This record gives sequence, structure tokens and C-alpha cells, in this order.
Amino acid sequence: MAFRTRRGRVALRAAVAVLLLGGALSACGDDSGGAESNPPTPSIASPTSATASQTAPEDPVAAEKEIRRNWEKFFDPAVSAKGKQALLENGDKMTAVIASFNGDKRGGQVAAHVTKVEFKSPTEAEVTYALTLNGATALPNASGTAVLQKGAWKMSVNTLCALVSLSGNGTPAAGC
Repeated sequence: MAFRTRRGRVALRAAVAVLLLGGALSACGDDSGGAESNPPTPSIASPTSATASQTAPEDPVAAEKEIRRNWEKFFDPAVSAKGKQALLENGDKMTAVIASFNGDKRGGQVAAHVTKVEFKSPTEAEVTYALTLNGATALPNASGTAVLQKGAWKMSVNTLCALVSLSGNGTPAAGC
């Protein structure tokens, strides 16, 4: 289904965020008792004049392939919560959000397709991707960050927290 108006696209994006992450937020809260805060959002880095060796990993082709595979796998409903933990930066600290996300039946209707990977450093990359809901693009040109952690390329916690913040709940998820 195509939405031709800006209002329709915004409504669809909000609906996807609520569907995907609403359950995750209800299962998590800020256990610190402190004031609520908004999670940081990933930003797009502007190109620099640095050489490729300073802005990319040693094997950028292999790194990009791993980032694409892991990013898309994170959104695969067939991947277990434990499997998603391994694909997320500090995944062991995000178990409640991941378990809720993975347990939501609507999550089985979502997929991600990476369209671009741009290295910001040997250990960080900007990822442009599209989220689909039942095969229809719901969030085109979404942006997030992949980080190299313990030898594996993972979705950054900041990216997951930014997606969680789209739900509009206002309560930061545990770990965000």
C-alpha cells in the first residue's frame, strides 16, 4: 500500500514504531529512579578528507558484508532473543527489550533491508536501511550505526534506543 501524502507516511511510521517497540517499552523501565531522558539518536557523519585506511576497517568489503548480514538478521523474526543479543552492542544488557521485541507477534511482520554502509572509522559505520511491514516499506532511509565489538559488527545500542524512542512512550527502555 503506498501512502502519497506526508501525513500518511508519518502516520505509518508512527504505527510501525508502536507495533514494533510498544511491547518492548511496556516490559522495560528506568530502574534507576532518576529523571527520564531521551536516548541519543544516531547522526550522519559528514565526509572527511581522511584516507580510506583511517576511515574504514582493514577489509571494508568483508566488514560491509558482515554489517549487512547482521543488521538484517537482527530484524529477522526467526532469530531467537539470544541470537539478537549477539547482534546488538552490549546485547547482554538489553535482554528485556530484546525479549519483548522478539516475543511480539507483530515483530514477525517486520524486516530490514540495508541499502548503504558508510564507514566513519575502522570500528564504526553509518547504516542506511529500510524497515518493511508485511513487505511494504514503512521506514525508508532509516539511519543507524554499526559498531565493531569483540571482533564482530553489531547494531549499536544508540540505534535500538532511537527506534524505541519513536514509540512516543517517553519512558526510556532499560539500558538506553
